[in-house]
Amino acid sequence: MWPPKGREKTTMLEYRAYEQIESYLNGNMAAEDKAAFKALLRSDAHLAEQVREHQQLLQAMQAYGQRQNLRDKLNIFHEEMQPAAPATPPAWQVLWTRHKQTLAVAATVSLFSVFGTLLSVQQLKAPVQQQTVRYIELRREVERLKKTQTAIINGINDAPKPVPPKPTAFAGTGFAISADGYLVTSSHVVEGADSIMIENKAGLKYKATEVYRDEIHDLSILKVTDPAFQSFGRLPYTFKTAESDLGEKVFTLGYPREDIVFGEGSLSSTTGFENDSTAYQVSIPLNPGNSGGPLLDDKGNLIGVISGKQAGQEGAAFAIKSAYLLQLINELPATSDVAPLSLPKNNALSGQNRPQQLKKLKDYIFVVKVYN
Repeated sequence: MWPPKGREKTTMLEYRAYEQIESYLNGNMAAEDKAAFKALLRSDAHLAEQVREHQQLLQAMQAYGQRQNLRDKLNIFHEEMQPAAPATPPAWQVLWTRHKQTLAVAATVSLFSVFGTLLSVQQLKAPVQQQTVRYIELRREVERLKKTQTAIINGINDAPKPVPPKPTAFAGTGFAISADGYLVTSSHVVEGADSIMIENKAGLKYKATEVYRDEIHDLSILKVTDPAFQSFGRLPYTFKTAESDLGEKVFTLGYPREDIVFGEGSLSSTTGFENDSTAYQVSIPLNPGNSGGPLLDDKGNLIGVISGKQAGQEGAAFAIKSAYLLQLINELPATSDVAPLSLPKNNALSGQNRPQQLKKLKDYIFVVKVYN
């Protein structure tokens, strides 16, 4: 099916990029295309780094091939120097006696060069291998529920066995975006879900379903479908449309465990993982389960949606910018049967201290439980 989706699309784009890099480095690119490619290299630092690494790899492999060719020639030369008659000293012994110091130094240099080349190739491969593990999605895997042993303890083996609750496979965080039952979370949190349940700090539980997904920005819109649901009430926060500034104080609430957890830090970069312009980097220590949680500034404006963190670097977390969430919300009526959402217009958190902000905020933050 065209166009390709998800990882298939990413792999195809990477393949085409490497085709262009190969053509550029081998001198097979047309003059017009070469000029355009050079201009792209000047504006795209990531592509320029890929070209540099690819060129280093080709040079290393070429050098290794040259050394291998030299070694083969030396082996042939050595075989030709084998003695023709046992009465005379072998030619290789004569050569070794006269030039043993020079040959020893040459052999040592050659050995170090080969090992140096192999090490360089491994170092060039390492960044590519590490790219798949440096970014961690913060979906929390929940331990599967064990069957109750009440019937065995009470000795009522003949009684009809109650059906055990369906095990929770994963959990994340979500938050309300309109009073009439719509929420947002990370799309990877609800990926593969058969059913979804949300629950807040007050113990309110509702069944929900996914109504729209944006995998590019890792966002999903959920809708409460529980008959008992009436309204979330007036949301206390508003959505910031402008870009936030470097160094701003920010905070989040989420469910890295069963109880809600507060995290605070600062906006450490206006771009996300690998200079992604659609996300922020924040200095908040986060754990699996925080995905889909809100990121708010000091005044209580919602500025992003928590999505992941960088492996091995504490306090390097990422959040999709609120501008892309608003874009997704605006697309809903045109792409689904959802009517235009009524977003909050008044910020009740501005001017409040942090504990007061959290008291007003926590009822609108939900743990998203995914069953499959």
